[in-house]
Amino acid sequence: MITAYIYINRKLTINELDTQDKVPPGTLWLDLFKPTDEEREWLSKYSVEEVPDEEDINEIEASARFYQNNDGLHINSLFPQRVGQYVRGVNVSFNLRKDFLLTIREDDVGLIRLLRNYLRLGRIEVETPQGLFLELFNLKVDYLSDLIEDIYSVVDGVSEQVFDNDELDKVFKLITLQEDSNGKIRLSLLDTQRSLRYMQRYYRGQLTDEDLKDLREMLSDIESLMPHSQFIFDKLNFLLDAAMGFSGLQQNKIIKIFSVAAVIFLPPTVIASAYGMNFVNMPELEWQFGYPMAVLMMIGSAASTYLFFKRKGWL
Repeated sequence: MITAYIYINRKLTINELDTQDKVPPGTLWLDLFKPTDEEREWLSKYSVEEVPDEEDINEIEASARFYQNNDGLHINSLFPQRVGQYVRGVNVSFNLRKDFLLTIREDDVGLIRLLRNYLRLGRIEVETPQGLFLELFNLKVDYLSDLIEDIYSVVDGVSEQVFDNDELDKVFKLITLQEDSNGKIRLSLLDTQRSLRYMQRYYRGQLTDEDLKDLREMLSDIESLMPHSQFIFDKLNFLLDAAMGFSGLQQNKIIKIFSVAAVIFLPPTVIASAYGMNFVNMPELEWQFGYPMAVLMMIGSAASTYLFFKRKGWL
């Protein structure tokens, strides 16, 4: 799907384009969502270099994610996307051209929908493609900050459940889920930092003083978010170790109870085994008080073993 965002006199017009259409005059932003082969072929008519495909967009080496060619500045950036309780990363290809910003993506990105709504409602005003690019990245940094705050609140709740035996399964699941989310958030922060630093270094001549100010502020915000992400990582590891230690302690208590019970009932078992052999020459077999005596011996041996363990502090 090809969408052209025409922004003239602070008014946004959104046009859905077909492969037979041309890029409308005044287009500030051209967005290709899950482009087909025909749509890629259409875009190649407006490109000097080869149009990047999905494999190119998902490359991880720096030379494939940040570069310049005859079509302008290219930045592939990882965007966080919350799906229920999970956070996943979506790579978006940005191409800053002289007249418009080109984005190519294979998945839906909530921040792009948010930017489109802000433009439609007039909540943000942009005049250049690079200004639009920086506005989107500003939303991205704010969203990453909100995700970190969400993890903080979940971690606080998990801290209160770690030593609740009935909640251990839930605790392990929450810790694993938050660890995965925090890792993806941290990866997105690092990727955003690299993108903005590359732009600051190699695209400085095309940026206004206001753009450079916004860029520096975003880099400063990212620097401030990094320690929070590291703190969450350390906190989650501590909670995981604590939960595993508590789980092991509970299991040891159960094993201890079984071990003590086995030792306590060992002397009565020996006595019962001895009097259960029924040899002819056992004098107690015909004694009328033999059975009560055997029962009392078993009870007494079990009680004395229990008291011994209690005195030693093993119970």
